[in-house]
Amino acid sequence: MNAPIDVSFFARAAKPITSYRPYWAKRFGVAPFLPMSRAEMEQLGWDSCDIILVTGDAYVDHPSFGMAVVGRVLEAQGFRVGIIAQPDWTSAEAFKALGKPNLFWGVTAGNMDSMINRYTADRKIRSDDAYTPGDVGGKRPDRAAIVYSQRCREAFKDVPIVLGGIEGSLRRIAHYDYWSDKVRRSVVVDSKCDLLLYGNAERALVEVAHRIAAREPIEQITDVRGTAFVRRPGDPTAAGWIEIDSSEVDTPGRVESHINPYQTTSEQAQAQGQSCAKEEGEAAAAPAEVNPAIQTLKFVPNPALQGKGRLKVPPRERSVIRLPSYEQVKSDAVLYAHANRVLHLETNPGNARALVQAHGEGTTARDVWINPPPIPLTTAEMDHVFDLPYGRSPHPAYADEHGRHDGATKIPAWEMIRFSVNIMRGCFGGCTFCSITEHEGRIIQSRSEESIIKEVEDIRDKVEGFTGVVSDLGGPTANMYRLGCKSPEIEAACRKPSCVYPGICSNLHTDHGPLIKIYRRARELRGIKKILIGSGLRYDLAVKSPEYVKELVQHHVGGYLKIAPEHTEGGPLSKMMKPGIGSYDRFKQLFEKFSEEAGKKQFLIPYFIAAHPGTSDEDMMNLAIWLKKNGFRADQVQTFYPSPMATATAMYHTNLNPLKGIHRDDRAERVDIVRGDKRRRLHKAFLRYHDPNNWPLLREALKTMGRADLIGNGKHHLIPTFQPMTDGSYQSARRKNSTPVGNKVPGAQPGKGRLLTQHTGLPPRVTGSAPAGAGKRKPR
Repeated sequence: MNAPIDVSFFARAAKPITSYRPYWAKRFGVAPFLPMSRAEMEQLGWDSCDIILVTGDAYVDHPSFGMAVVGRVLEAQGFRVGIIAQPDWTSAEAFKALGKPNLFWGVTAGNMDSMINRYTADRKIRSDDAYTPGDVGGKRPDRAAIVYSQRCREAFKDVPIVLGGIEGSLRRIAHYDYWSDKVRRSVVVDSKCDLLLYGNAERALVEVAHRIAAREPIEQITDVRGTAFVRRPGDPTAAGWIEIDSSEVDTPGRVESHINPYQTTSEQAQAQGQSCAKEEGEAAAAPAEVNPAIQTLKFVPNPALQGKGRLKVPPRERSVIRLPSYEQVKSDAVLYAHANRVLHLETNPGNARALVQAHGEGTTARDVWINPPPIPLTTAEMDHVFDLPYGRSPHPAYADEHGRHDGATKIPAWEMIRFSVNIMRGCFGGCTFCSITEHEGRIIQSRSEESIIKEVEDIRDKVEGFTGVVSDLGGPTANMYRLGCKSPEIEAACRKPSCVYPGICSNLHTDHGPLIKIYRRARELRGIKKILIGSGLRYDLAVKSPEYVKELVQHHVGGYLKIAPEHTEGGPLSKMMKPGIGSYDRFKQLFEKFSEEAGKKQFLIPYFIAAHPGTSDEDMMNLAIWLKKNGFRADQVQTFYPSPMATATAMYHTNLNPLKGIHRDDRAERVDIVRGDKRRRLHKAFLRYHDPNNWPLLREALKTMGRADLIGNGKHHLIPTFQPMTDGSYQSARRKNSTPVGNKVPGAQPGKGRLLTQHTGLPPRVTGSAPAGAGKRKPR
């Protein structure tokens, strides 16, 4: 079966980003690096910048860094683009470095949400930052998108501000903020930006840039998909929209049926599951004769009127759903969960309606208006974006005295993706704890084979330090390349949050053939020694293609392969929308079979989450038993981190399950939430059952749970009865966040029975193929 190409519905629905007439400044040509100083602007012959991008990351001119993509896409449209990276936010002076932008500011917190970048899941501040030269922390403020927008406004008050990036995407409506433990307003309101572009925003960005360049006031640009902005009550630009009020949870009472006047009392009672004893008694005493020639009239709906009149659904393209206001969701957990559910149901570009949410009351009242999601890029447009002339390295300003980027000024996030290739975008997995779907959408956007191969050749020929090993051909998920719905009509109408939960949809195309072809072609290129797959693998999809699993295992695994079951128990898995552990077992059988056929000793590295909503103490205990039974000792533990707007975060905040529908009565499903340091520590301790530091806590918990039978010195016990001397140390994957580890030799090989893995702090591979930091899990 051939892989699906660009979906016809989406391909017809939007103007190609390559079809705009270039801006006049295109005559200046392509910059080796987008300028970060006045001196660089002068070398390019510029007297000013048309657009200035402000970012919380160091500027790395690579297609894995959002600001580089945005800058190069705008440059290809003919605009002069400058970058202010990691500015001093304590005053507006640093924001004046490149002068006044002619068209607008482009603002982002960076590749990561600034709060997740700066704080651990336990709300402790990090001392490092992988997106900063030298891995130095503290180079960006909390809530960077808001702070940068304020400083841009101070620097040049009359210049429009266009906000983007994942921090803006995840805060486009009123949202629960884990760090302050309260509901915050939409970032559009707090940042006072003129326009927010959410998701992968190339299409919206190109249109907005050309419209501003054509002198269209930004306050009139209200019809671009993938944008959010503020509207005041009575704004004439809102005329013609049909508002659907969803500001309250539906609480329908009993629906009384129409009475059929030809029914007897007995027949009416019987229709309602009751009886009329008086009439039945009379009938028994004197049975009536029935004339078969006389028939009772029956009332039925008129099929010609079905779907018409007041039941007619308004056109989606002119419909807007009114969500509960900020003030309502702030004070009412039920309405918060309801708003979250509605937002996630309106994410398919094929059928999503616009959303509106009120903020403020009286004279301060305004609406945050969120247009439907952007139309996904076609394969040709994806190729255009990734084929732009990236320098594929950090800006020369970050180089050390030798002109290199691998010493004291090394940027770990760049090192991690330096020799990798992004082949697709999007994810239809719908995991509730993950932010990929909220940001990139469910529709998979894939590059062509030729574009991917060209980038591999560019890495081989142009990137300094390349040894012949490509560290990854992937994306948000390693094996969703060119997968999608078999029917464009069904895909455009579907409102399911996941294509693979509770099982793989029958309409989902799961052929891995195009991906296998790319793997084979890439590894046959001259100068390519090995192609590794570093992105997370969706193993329930992979088992649908044993040929793919064989290809992957025998040619593209460097000893360890990371996958993410996340848990073993049904309770938490149902709240994550993840498959059961049986899918992992089936994949493990294929993995071991094909590894043995190839004569290779290779290991699966499963990731697990502690303290996820819906996880009981017993669930974590059973996971710990499974880990010990299967010989896993996790040194690196991931605790649930409530990111803004995620469904699991709504569960965490409200104790309700938006996946099941929201009600104010007993029909609403309550979710067990792991709150408080003590219980979160316990769940982490179960994942690290082998650590003597955790044994006192686990003994106490197991006795309380009535499972003291798991305490003992046999192989079938979880933890021993004895307690050795411990130093309280803990080795984190981020070394600067670790407490000292006694007598640990850096780079030492694991002892017998102990497995150091990518999940547990993998040392560099002996092949030298993985750069430092490659074992770190990508942020969700």
